[in-house]
Amino acid sequence: MSEAHHHDHMVHEHRGVQGGQARAAIFGVSDGLVSNVALILGVAAAGSESSAVLLAGISGLLAGAASMAAGEYVSVKAQAELVEREIEIERVSIAEAPEQETRELAAIYRKRGLESDQAHDLASAVMADPDVALDVHAREELGVDPDDTGDPVGAAVASFAAFTVGALLPLIPWFFAEGTLATVLSAVIGLLAATAVGLTLAKFTERSPLRTAARQVGFAAAACVLTFAIGSLLGATVV
Repeated sequence: MSEAHHHDHMVHEHRGVQGGQARAAIFGVSDGLVSNVALILGVAAAGSESSAVLLAGISGLLAGAASMAAGEYVSVKAQAELVEREIEIERVSIAEAPEQETRELAAIYRKRGLESDQAHDLASAVMADPDVALDVHAREELGVDPDDTGDPVGAAVASFAAFTVGALLPLIPWFFAEGTLATVLSAVIGLLAATAVGLTLAKFTERSPLRTAARQVGFAAAACVLTFAIGSLLGATVV
């Protein structure tokens, strides 16, 4: 095998993890699924009519999706604004105090193992171009990619859509069934969907599929048992 061919096999790609869309989608599905299946089972356990369960599930879906989208937008937007502010501070400092910024960059390179002269020369070369200097300082000092500060609108849309999908799944049986059958189907769909979310998350993070799926199912099952018990208690008290 040639060196070039070997090098081609050694090259690997990294997934972009700084943006908010992937995280929002994964946790949106999980949150929508767990919260709505728990709500549905709790209302059903209280002895409510099927129409009331369906209304509660739809309301939970819409309210939760809107809340998740708004929260995700605010979170990613605030993070982006914070990063942009820090980058602007660096831009001003590079323009007004280039010697200080050169020393800071050289100190970073010395910590990385370069000799003092090499670190100073490299820092000086970087500082010769303000745009390059800003990019390097943002990455080295702030630990961020200045070209990828996050997309709040994209994160909000992804969160809304993902929560809606997760919350809709356990609600499906109540469109064509009722009573015990619909309750059991909601619980089964919820647990199966939680397993799927866990397996997807394990593939994305390269963690143990069994452990990650079991964790997701455990959280979902605990929420369902708790709300079902509370719903049963409240229903019996009202009756």
